[in-house]
Amino acid sequence: MCGRFSLSFRERERLAFELGVPVEQLADAAYRPRFNVAPTDGHWLVRQRYEDRQLLPAKWGLVNTWATDAKRAALQINARAETLARLPSFRDAFRRRRCVVPADGFFEWVGSGAGRQPVWFHRPAGGLILFAGLYESWQPEPEQWQRTFTIVTTEPNEVVAAVHDRMPVILPESAVDGWLDPRQENLDTLARLLVPAAADVLVATAVSSRVNSVRNDDAACLEPSPPSPSRLL
Repeated sequence: MCGRFSLSFRERERLAFELGVPVEQLADAAYRPRFNVAPTDGHWLVRQRYEDRQLLPAKWGLVNTWATDAKRAALQINARAETLARLPSFRDAFRRRRCVVPADGFFEWVGSGAGRQPVWFHRPAGGLILFAGLYESWQPEPEQWQRTFTIVTTEPNEVVAAVHDRMPVILPESAVDGWLDPRQENLDTLARLLVPAAADVLVATAVSSRVNSVRNDDAACLEPSPPSPSRLL
């Protein structure tokens, strides 16, 4: 699974350029660098609107349109690639409401209890990561709509497998338009995009235990922290 991630870009212009959206979509005070995004937090997604990409705010944890409350949001932060087409919670969004979720890394843990060591998976030289996602909108109140999303996961590549048995689907830029295209209705074609990232896409860095608390969300979360000699990444 993917239970925490980061988007620590400080320069809005760079982020907008890499996402392929107008910088004006990041021009309001709602955007800020995030170092420890947690389930049910507000974040961002990118969808295709007509011929253009559109950046939109959304909450992490998919709540289906028919839901009467958000109790399942924390249970639907991830969606397994292998079951998207058949599970009622995700199959309609898989057909009609696909998105990408911008990040620059995600976290998994080794160890247990007080000794849990967070591991940050990120590009070797930094840079953007685009998770395959699905989104829905629901009504917490009459006439009020809230957008939510989930991150699609798949089997791990060899880098992530040393720590966890799942990883988010990371779409290469060449696959993003195909995933976002609302006219694409061939589920087999879409499913072929949902594969583990190549081994050279990510490196693993043991980072500060500050990540263990959702209350911490600052640059110190990403400071390298030497792992215990008994743990191999």
